[in-house]
Amino acid sequence: MTAIPPALESHLAGEVTTHCFCWIIRRKDGVIQGFTDHDRTLLVSGVACEPQTGLSASEATNSLGLGVDSAEIEGALSSASISDSDIERGAYDAAIVETWLVNWVSPDQLTLLRSARIGAITRSGGKFVAETKSSSVDLDKVSGRRITRLCDAQLGDSRCGHIGGDQAGTVTTTISDREIVVSGLQPPSADWFDNGALTWISGNSAGRANVVLSQAPYGSAIRLSLRDAQIPDIMVGDQFSMLPGCDKSFAQCKTKFANSANFRGFPHLPGNDAAYNYADGKGNFDGKPLVP
Repeated sequence: MTAIPPALESHLAGEVTTHCFCWIIRRKDGVIQGFTDHDRTLLVSGVACEPQTGLSASEATNSLGLGVDSAEIEGALSSASISDSDIERGAYDAAIVETWLVNWVSPDQLTLLRSARIGAITRSGGKFVAETKSSSVDLDKVSGRRITRLCDAQLGDSRCGHIGGDQAGTVTTTISDREIVVSGLQPPSADWFDNGALTWISGNSAGRANVVLSQAPYGSAIRLSLRDAQIPDIMVGDQFSMLPGCDKSFAQCKTKFANSANFRGFPHLPGNDAAYNYADGKGNFDGKPLVP
């Protein structure tokens, strides 16, 4: 239940109201932005909410129980506050959106209707639509470890224990926003960097990361195919560091990285086939190790 201050409650009970909606976006990088559907700037919770920004919101509902409440906010990319490049580089990923009901005649009469987190963002033409979800969405996340055949560690982290293998490279040619030619890499095999992690260390994209789908020879250099388009665009001379690809399998952990002792999965976990074999009596269930 939303608690409404007595002064605002009395105002809303009147025959004529002067209320509006304000939205405050709190990004993970510390940037705070305020918007309102009113025609002048309002100071809400210490944040100046700008008018005429083209920002609007869909109907939102609050339900009992553990269900995830969702809504959408829509705005124009032409606003000086929100740009296409900011959305593309992830500046609004998991940002907190506060929705306030405010009496624009007396902005001190206000109440927080809901606080949600930005999820998926879609862009079309000159506008964007951001889906917001309540904090109950965290209940859908997996906590702790899961019993799977594949490794649940990240290559190079403390649980993986595999240190090294990263190489530095430089962009020499940009074929497209997903295809680049690079120099400086010396992969030991033709698929060494497939599914590898590329982190930009210079240029406009410094700090961002991409997944490499595949590598291929390109004369004396190497051509890399990236999974995601890069915004800002990749420029010749941009430098990056590169980790080899890992498919999380026990076989690759053993043969490619010689790191089977630190494998964080359960490759010999019995599956449906083992259950079927047990039923027909043809399986090996003498308790001996599956792998010598």
